[in-house]
Amino acid sequence: MDPRNYTLGSGFILVGILDGSSSPELLCATIAALYMLALISNGLLILVITMDVYLHVPMYLLLGQLSLMDLLLTSVISPKVVMDFLLRDNSITFGGCALQMFLELALGSAEDLLLAFMAYDRYVAICHPLNYMIFMRPSICWLMVAISWIPASLSALGYTIYTMQYPFCKSREIKHLFCEIPPLLKLACADTSKYELSVYLMGVTLLIPPLAAILASYSLILFTVLNMPSNEGRKKALVTCSSHLTVVGMYYGPLTVMYILPSSYHSSKQENILSFLYTIVTPALNPLIYSLRNKEVSGALKRVLGRRLLPTQPTF
Repeated sequence: MDPRNYTLGSGFILVGILDGSSSPELLCATIAALYMLALISNGLLILVITMDVYLHVPMYLLLGQLSLMDLLLTSVISPKVVMDFLLRDNSITFGGCALQMFLELALGSAEDLLLAFMAYDRYVAICHPLNYMIFMRPSICWLMVAISWIPASLSALGYTIYTMQYPFCKSREIKHLFCEIPPLLKLACADTSKYELSVYLMGVTLLIPPLAAILASYSLILFTVLNMPSNEGRKKALVTCSSHLTVVGMYYGPLTVMYILPSSYHSSKQENILSFLYTIVTPALNPLIYSLRNKEVSGALKRVLGRRLLPTQPTF
């Protein structure tokens, strides 16, 4: 039988972070709790940004897109991890594996680009406040959103199709939390060295330029903030930028190790932990980091929930 046909018929088995854990029940409960936190916090943030007119500004448009990406990304991974553990069935079909890979790549790549645009937004707001609504007018904001989603989705589609055309016959076990290119290529029966170089170049292209843009933007922001005459303005700018940089570090750190460092520098167990961080932990914490000390979001949340909870006054 052709090895490719064998894989198509039988699918794969995901051997993820729970399988090697000393306390899988506790870890499963943690993943479920983080997923619920991600659903509630990102869902609330999207609701507030959509419904409150005071948040209909470029910064919150981009933040709403980030919450949407995080919500979708963790929904691709977390429910299956939890259900697999509860049902004691780690199998995934060939088509399911391809779909999971495509969605993870598309959403992850889109978030890479979006974080760079968010850094640019903060740079314009702090360094060129008088021209903010010119540089960040609605047409440019929506162009940024389109540039985040469309190239990322097309790239993900191409890499998913090319990865899944390999014959997989070494094993059915993917030693990873979900279907991702590096661990899946370890099961291929063909020579994947050239393709692995292509994946490496993809990682460099999608990670390094946005990260360089982010670091450049925040370096200029820091220089401007330190020269601000107002202590209150300086404090507000630093609080906003520190929350953004925290998100950037939590997201780009694991991805850089996964896609840019050679595979010899990290084991399957380390890859599982890194994937756990950027697909489950980060989406749960992002909205809290962005809105924890944000008075505008807190005020908008009170206004939106207040309108929902207030009883309708009778008319006479």
